[in-house]
Amino acid sequence: MENIYENDEHKNCIKSNERDAGTEDKDTIESQKLSFIQTEAKARHFGGNRRFVLSTVSLGLMCVLLVIGIIVQHHKLTAERDLLKMSYMDIVKEYNQTISRLQVNYSDQTIAKDRLQSSFNSLNQTNLELETSINSLTAEKNQLQRNYDSLNQKKLELESEVNSTSDELKKRGWFFISSEEKSWSDSRQFCRDHGGDLVIINSEEKQRFISSFKMSVWIGLSDIENEGSMTWVDNSPLKKGFWMAGEPNNLANEDCIELIPSLPVLNNWNDLLCSLNRKCICESFLPDNTFTHVEM
Repeated sequence: MENIYENDEHKNCIKSNERDAGTEDKDTIESQKLSFIQTEAKARHFGGNRRFVLSTVSLGLMCVLLVIGIIVQHHKLTAERDLLKMSYMDIVKEYNQTISRLQVNYSDQTIAKDRLQSSFNSLNQTNLELETSINSLTAEKNQLQRNYDSLNQKKLELESEVNSTSDELKKRGWFFISSEEKSWSDSRQFCRDHGGDLVIINSEEKQRFISSFKMSVWIGLSDIENEGSMTWVDNSPLKKGFWMAGEPNNLANEDCIELIPSLPVLNNWNDLLCSLNRKCICESFLPDNTFTHVEM
């Protein structure tokens, strides 16, 4: 731009000189024109070189700026890449931790499931055992009920038999079976306290009747007063006995007699130590045929 300005200024000067001189010859003018043309060519050449330099510098600056931009962009992308890489590593780490926790949790759940399954199997087994026990108890209950019904029927039959037999024996007296077990002497005293004495059995009919009560009892027979000589509580001698095989054997001073109804009805007497406890059967011979039924 400065060269163009200088050329314009130089042209204006020449024109002014031409106007002022007016008389100068053409050679001088031609010389000046040639000089001007050369100067202008130089100026144009110089201006072209200057523009080329400016263009080169501008291009260089643009390249520098582009390189700087590329470097900045590279650093920016590198930073973003590193950030993404770190984020990726964090995500991978968190993922692995999550996988580990899930695996641990899965293991715990599996163990808990196995325990629950084992508990369920145990409870199921217990339930089966309880059901089996219930069925067994039910069967046992039914059997016991049948036994009870059978025994109750036998009881009714025995009561009927006792009542039938007792009708024939009422004229001889009343009988009472104690509810507690005592020695032979205490049992006799109990019978006396209530208006009677231990039962005397002097007939097969009476033996069968007393045996029908189905319990071991003291009867009014002993050899306490005279060893080897059995007498009844009314001091009458024994005429006929209903002894079990080998009795009386007087083993260890067995002086008192018990009746054992579980043995054959005509062979169920046994001599026994008088101090042992048994229930007893009392017999009353009161004039009015009454007997006081008092629990022992």
